[in-house]
Amino acid sequence: MAEEDDTAIRILQSLRGKICEAKNLGPVSGPNRQGNLCTFSTISLDQEEVFRTKVFDKSVSPFYGEDFYFEIPRPFQCLSFYVYTKSVFQRDLPVGKVSIRKDDLCKYSGKEDWFSLHPVDPNSEVQGKVHLEMKLNEVITENGSVGQHLLVRIIECQGLPLINGQNCDPYATVSLVGPARSDQKKTKVKKKTSNPHFEETFFFEVTRSSSYSKKSHFQVEEEDIEKLEIKVDLWNNENLAQDVFLGETRVPVKILRNDHIHKAWYLLQPKGNGSKCKSDDLGSLRLKLTYIEDTVLPSACYTPLCNLLLKSPDVKPISASAAHILGDICRERYEAVLPMVRLLLHHNRFVPFVSAVAVLELDNTQEANTIFRGNSLATRCIDDMMKIVGKNYLAVTLKPVIDEICESNKTCEIDPIKLKEGDNVEVNKENLQGYVQKVFSSITQSSASCPPLMCDVFRSLRHLACKRFPADPHVQYSAVSSFVFLRFFAVAVLSPHSFQLRSHHPDPEISRTLTLISKTIQTLGSWGSLSKKLSSFKETYMYDFFKSFQEDKCIEKVKKFLDEISSNISKGSSGLEDAVVLKEGEVQKRGQGKKRLGKKNFKKRWLRVTNRELSYHKHKGKEALCIINVKNIQAVEKLDESAFNRKNMFQVIHSEKPLYVQAGNCVEACEWLEVLGQVSRCNEGRLSSFHPSNYTSGAWQCCKITNNNAPGCKPCTTTMLANLQLDIDCDREAERIFSLLSSNDTKLQNMEDACASMAVYQGPQREQEEYSKFTIQEPKETFQTLKQLRNIMKELQTQHNIRSDTTAQYGSLDNPIVGKTS
Repeated sequence: MAEEDDTAIRILQSLRGKICEAKNLGPVSGPNRQGNLCTFSTISLDQEEVFRTKVFDKSVSPFYGEDFYFEIPRPFQCLSFYVYTKSVFQRDLPVGKVSIRKDDLCKYSGKEDWFSLHPVDPNSEVQGKVHLEMKLNEVITENGSVGQHLLVRIIECQGLPLINGQNCDPYATVSLVGPARSDQKKTKVKKKTSNPHFEETFFFEVTRSSSYSKKSHFQVEEEDIEKLEIKVDLWNNENLAQDVFLGETRVPVKILRNDHIHKAWYLLQPKGNGSKCKSDDLGSLRLKLTYIEDTVLPSACYTPLCNLLLKSPDVKPISASAAHILGDICRERYEAVLPMVRLLLHHNRFVPFVSAVAVLELDNTQEANTIFRGNSLATRCIDDMMKIVGKNYLAVTLKPVIDEICESNKTCEIDPIKLKEGDNVEVNKENLQGYVQKVFSSITQSSASCPPLMCDVFRSLRHLACKRFPADPHVQYSAVSSFVFLRFFAVAVLSPHSFQLRSHHPDPEISRTLTLISKTIQTLGSWGSLSKKLSSFKETYMYDFFKSFQEDKCIEKVKKFLDEISSNISKGSSGLEDAVVLKEGEVQKRGQGKKRLGKKNFKKRWLRVTNRELSYHKHKGKEALCIINVKNIQAVEKLDESAFNRKNMFQVIHSEKPLYVQAGNCVEACEWLEVLGQVSRCNEGRLSSFHPSNYTSGAWQCCKITNNNAPGCKPCTTTMLANLQLDIDCDREAERIFSLLSSNDTKLQNMEDACASMAVYQGPQREQEEYSKFTIQEPKETFQTLKQLRNIMKELQTQHNIRSDTTAQYGSLDNPIVGKTS
């Protein structure tokens, strides 16, 4: 996590959701017939695509089922979802789009809705802002009349869209338009930039009647001033083709009075004269969206809240602790526990806390065979911990076999009702058995890779379960298998895309295969009476299939595996850490000029980073063209757009020449920087400074120093030398906890009232029924914690209120004016 300015406020944005399905997709121009549509969906921040589903074949109502999550690393105006038809011989054709302005995202956050698709009109595909200076001057003309001259200076633009993945060649037209006139002037074309600096001034003559003269050059009446507008259009110069519209803004002349200079940023707008096609004709898209914007205060503001939460494991009883209270009041919101878990993990307080809440749950568990089966605070915390800490463990253990299952695509259906014509159930059963054996063996032989933190939790659960049910010989295993098999491995097999084991949701046939494997793994992993587990299958075909595993001594393998990950026995290790693919994908890489006459142009390459090395390849799966040991990486930093006139670039500085890379979009660039920064942040010899531009024409373009080996002119992004497996922004997690507490303030008040009532009332505990939704063991202790929480919340809200008064001025770069549209 990067160290931040002690006084800085950060606005952090993230988007999570699902592109569920489309229905009744409408007509598309081109050779595709409606019944043969092969479609896919994309997500764009303004006009920059940041996510794409896989192609769904031949359906007007495709089910995409694609989950997505990403940090939003830059300001944006609009979030758009497109549906395209895939074409082999020509470019993909848009069916329609759903556009949601940033300010409206809160209306849909956390909900699942159907959205009508609207036409994709080139004149409405705009983004960016323009900086203008305008002034209306009164002058006396040669014939003695009083006239007005309009000065319009177009200073610069920011955030213009990429055209075909590259920076555009923008120019602007500036017009004075009205009922009886339209004067237009044009700037010079700026090459290869999305942030052009024009600095050009234009003059327009605006004349009106006065006492000096009855007539003027343009015969414009006084009231016509009210109808005049300054119109600024941005275009991309296409040379041999038609220029592409980038956006416009309109400013009424009437706002310019009394020789006052008006200088402001304006948001570019669409033309508003798009297709007349009805949106109902194009179909609809079902989406689930959760947009989160965190206003993160300086670290010192969160110290009291963090300290109160971090002492939770030591509070007696645990139900009176701040962390338990948070889980108690937010029990309906599954995601509410995550920021607390991350905070506890970062400060090494997770194991004592989860052990304490596990004791509380076990005290309320009457039968050993129901241990840790509910959706309790303990199970929710351990679920989240395994997803965070066990990410690489899953990749090492399951990804190779999951990839094989998805890519070989063997038929594994064994349900007689679902068999297709020509299917051989015995062959299918053999295919399924082979896959199950591979998954089962991968899991039971993976104990050496199990993260130490997960082992610590499992060891604690095993000990506590034995203490609670000393007469049950199996509970020591079921306490662990209920998590590692049922809630970890089986779930990852069922939904590999949700655990980053696959990039997309599997198709229906593969998804069915994974469901059958997951069911079998759950049963194999559930320690207990095998005959009882067999009888738990509702489906006869699963009962028959599972019997084939009895002779394979699966129980002994499961028992040995559970012993290894939950006991004090030292796990065997080769001493070599398994290579884990952390990220891979297609990028544009600049030639490094290793040969004297070699070109330094950009080429598509497949970039791949593991916990051992960074490599690039001509294509995915091909031999590496270059390998860089991650221990040799000295810095990973952003590169200024001006270096190569390209957006989303970063550099990997190592012992040889820097590696310059352009990511596909802003989200991808952010992810590459994060992963590479993580894997190299503890390296010896890391640089303290870097050059944010390139060395060309005998000098560094950022600082103009001529020495090629000169130290950098800008400080490197500093990182905390903490747990390499975790990258946790504690201030952000604390802010999310504050937001959760604030949104549940009524429940906190009710809980406080319950504590006060229970502490005072000494009669029969009939009042306890009113507060049964809260866990209150010691009212006085709980009341004290609640008082502390509410005082901390009050102070944090005060800090937010103080800082919210510093909203950017309307018309500034951060708060541009939304002008008129045509």
